[in-house]
Amino acid sequence: MNQLRTVGVAGTGHYVPEQVLSNHDLEGMVDTSDEWIFTRTGMRERRIAGKDQACSDLCYEAARKALQDAKMAPEDLQLIVVATVTPDQLLPSTAAFLQEKLGAWNAGGWDINNACTGFLSALSTAYGMIASGSVDNALILGAEVLSRIINYQDRASCILFGDGAGAMVLKADHPRGQIIFNTTGMDGSQWDAIQRSAGGSRRPIDHEVLETKEHLMTLKGNEVFRFAVAKFRSLVTESLEATGHTPRDIGMVVPHQVNIRIIDSAMKKLDIDPERIYVNLDRYGNTSAASIPIAFDEVRGKGLLNEGDLVSFVAFGAGLSWGSALLRW
Repeated sequence: MNQLRTVGVAGTGHYVPEQVLSNHDLEGMVDTSDEWIFTRTGMRERRIAGKDQACSDLCYEAARKALQDAKMAPEDLQLIVVATVTPDQLLPSTAAFLQEKLGAWNAGGWDINNACTGFLSALSTAYGMIASGSVDNALILGAEVLSRIINYQDRASCILFGDGAGAMVLKADHPRGQIIFNTTGMDGSQWDAIQRSAGGSRRPIDHEVLETKEHLMTLKGNEVFRFAVAKFRSLVTESLEATGHTPRDIGMVVPHQVNIRIIDSAMKKLDIDPERIYVNLDRYGNTSAASIPIAFDEVRGKGLLNEGDLVSFVAFGAGLSWGSALLRW
């Protein structure tokens, strides 16, 4: 059996649309207030894609920056994996549209639908293929246009989500950002905690669906909150124990940007210094699969990492699903 190759991060990039939807804007749409939203979520504003922007358009902007950062040409790519629940179309994949936009004609690719855990699912998949020698590099993305599937009459959910895209280039034997641990999991018995009940083969869209808004996202907030806090702690602990580290060894935690109360609660119980937890949900809200790659690109851009730092990624979402990864920067 051949020895697995190391896999590192060669480049990152992100893109968020120009349009801002603030808490004050939402006050004119539903019965809410800036104070109510911020107190419960930590969010001040989120970005909204333009009417002419689809998921692949956001992907393209983030991918272009990541490739430039990695000093790679599109034709050098061997794999494209897009994590999204808001694809351009149900058929073909958003990865296909992105390949055409980039001119990455030598790359294979596909989409992954795993909601907020999607980016770490893409990372795990690409890591395995690179480590095993199937490909030498991969472009992975988390990208969402969640504003197209949000019910802006539902105060509980419409305040949470925004649009954006984040990208990462992984390469075999790259010395920086080596992935030393990754895992994913799921509990399908809780599938109805976050869902779009219509629009698939079980419940195609018809006039009744449009009237009842079953084609839009729904979530059970309290159930998701309890699950997220407990899973957040266990994922970080599992990754540290598996690699022989403790919370004090972590240089930066880049969590899924779900809700500040969830993040704060989990981090306090893990005894991790708040200065080592990166949060940007006040500016972007919850961008689902895009949240970790957007946040990590900002961490790099702000110079918050030192050589040798241990970086923890952790995410959880619909399914209910979860994932984590550890990188050595």
